[in-house]
Amino acid sequence: MEVVNFKHQYLDHIYRDGRHYDHFHKDFVSDIPFWIKQAQMCGGPILELACGTGRITIPIASKNFEVTGLDLSETMLAQARKKGLNEKVDVEWIHADCRNFHLNKLFGLVIFPFNSMSHLHTLDDIEPCLLSVHKHLKPEGRFIIDVFNPYLSLLTRDASKRYPLTTYDDPDGNGAVEITESNIYDDSAQINRITMYYKVGDLEERADELNMRIFFPQEVDAILKYNGFTIENKFGDFKENPFEPGSPKQIIISRKA
Repeated sequence: MEVVNFKHQYLDHIYRDGRHYDHFHKDFVSDIPFWIKQAQMCGGPILELACGTGRITIPIASKNFEVTGLDLSETMLAQARKKGLNEKVDVEWIHADCRNFHLNKLFGLVIFPFNSMSHLHTLDDIEPCLLSVHKHLKPEGRFIIDVFNPYLSLLTRDASKRYPLTTYDDPDGNGAVEITESNIYDDSAQINRITMYYKVGDLEERADELNMRIFFPQEVDAILKYNGFTIENKFGDFKENPFEPGSPKQIIISRKA
């Protein structure tokens, strides 16, 4: 199937269509208690990078923290603003690039959750982001990253096959949205090149690309160290179990060196 520049009257890519993004992730809430706990431990103000539709931002703000959500997608932020009003929480939503932002404010906690750092594909993307975080962090503040711990079996699976990803109800009532995917791992760039196939009811199937940078454990630790951060803790899941072989996540709590 040809991969198209994805734009369709009934469904944009889930990372550009906030309503579909929320339906896609509606059952994923297991990380939220962890982020609220970190907010309670570190105090505010709190900044979430790549906040999307506010899936994490809004629950933190509901605990009476001063919260800023920053994202590059205006359509995702529009959904976040709508949800924030419905939940009656006060969040400052900022349309900006996490690789270079200037908020004239210092934060007690900066979070980069839900694998969002994987959208930064090169050191030329990552290092300016970390520099911006460093400039906006209070001296005693904390910076927390949550990224995949790579599964080689997933990265090297058969690229000619498609694998089921999820099914959810279309918010416009067009039936079930079925998403399958295939991937090719580019080991030279450490990019997992994913093709996502969307089928909505009886409408024509469409496809789009999603490229995710893969960060190996020693690598992400070194990136933080050489960009001015000291790692205090590294967990392998949101229950705060130690990071070890087979851990699903790399959850890294750091501070300014």
